[in-house]
Amino acid sequence: MTDSHIHLSGWEQNDTRPLDVICLGRAGVDFYGNTDGADFCAESSFKKSVGGSPANVAIGLATLGAKAGFIGCVSDDAQGRYVRHYMQEKGIDLSGVKTLSGEYRTSLAVAELRPEPEVVIYRNNAADLALNAKDISSEYLASSRCLFVSGTALSTNPSRLATLSAMQTAQLSGTLVVLDLDYRAYSWASPEDPPHFYRLAASLSDVVIGNREEFEVMGIPYDHEESHINAASELLSGGTALVVIKAGAEGCDLFGLDGNGNLLKRSQAIFNVEARKPYGAGDAFAAALLYALLYQHNLKDAVAMGAANAAINVTGDTCADAMSKLPALIAFMESRGHTFSALPKVTVQR
Repeated sequence: MTDSHIHLSGWEQNDTRPLDVICLGRAGVDFYGNTDGADFCAESSFKKSVGGSPANVAIGLATLGAKAGFIGCVSDDAQGRYVRHYMQEKGIDLSGVKTLSGEYRTSLAVAELRPEPEVVIYRNNAADLALNAKDISSEYLASSRCLFVSGTALSTNPSRLATLSAMQTAQLSGTLVVLDLDYRAYSWASPEDPPHFYRLAASLSDVVIGNREEFEVMGIPYDHEESHINAASELLSGGTALVVIKAGAEGCDLFGLDGNGNLLKRSQAIFNVEARKPYGAGDAFAAALLYALLYQHNLKDAVAMGAANAAINVTGDTCADAMSKLPALIAFMESRGHTFSALPKVTVQR
């Protein structure tokens, strides 16, 4: 299988819409240890930032220069106000964000700053999972070229129905849909639920992104290379245009179809760096990949930009604050020997 002619349509359309990508799902607060290599017992102070995969992707996109928006819920308290303030400062449109009073709480994660950290996440009465379909505007979805959805939003109702409804509405308005499987076992009531709802959501998606373990949760094993091909073939036959299977230090594989319906594959290695922490890489990857596709870079450069953004992110001390600006991303890639087919235009400075 060659990789140079994977057919991706629609990414050049709707470029006059006010938003490039709307991210849907959780936005929370992260506390990161300040001491490299320290476990929780030894750590004495923490750095505050915004977290949650969809929020990180929105921040990554905005940092690169894309016009990003957000759909989700935060709590009516100091944490919810902090999330709003941080994302607004990044230039993210929050027209789709609702503030909830009462028992709902914006999620909190406490993380060690080391290559193999322990992360403790507080998700009781999580505000993001209270997202309701009636709170999502079809006009807002139609104002964006792309909708990015986190699979965690599918874990329970009312968020599940709201998310599926948003994906269907986006499709009807010509908005591209990207699903990141983002499996978090603690969010699901039963292990029997994810395969069904992941497959349903994938059928509504133009792009599906996940790691090997997440595709296994979806019901597609990954024990050998043939399984990657089977996974891609199944999803591509259902209408998905691009399948991205991440494999950590082994890089990632992308699968799509050529103009004649033949399965094609592209592989991308990682950019080797000395990582301070592992989290944030997947969100940085997704942000740069989507940015590159929306701004009309070929797939070779787009996936390399994703891998480079992931590498830069893991050298930082948070996820959101370590998202790269476009000039720094280009410089990093060129310093590592990547030759662009067409150099990305630096149109926005933040």
